[in-house]
Amino acid sequence: MANYRCDVCNMGVTLNCTDCNEPLVNDSITRDDGSSVQVSRCPKCEGKIKSPMCCGQDMTCTVAAA
Repeated sequence: MANYRCDVCNMGVTLNCTDCNEPLVNDSITRDDGSSVQVSRCPKCEGKIKSPMCCGQDMTCTVAAA
């Protein structure tokens, strides 16, 4: 399970897929220009969202035991 925390204000979130009820996992995708974007991905349906932001920056991710 991926837990996201803001490095500025220390707020934390844990994300689940509402369709599958699976905890989202941290991942990244590569854009056409070669840059990388952090995403949260459902391991079951493979849906992806842009990882959460807080205080104007991406929240950092740690992986916790399920």
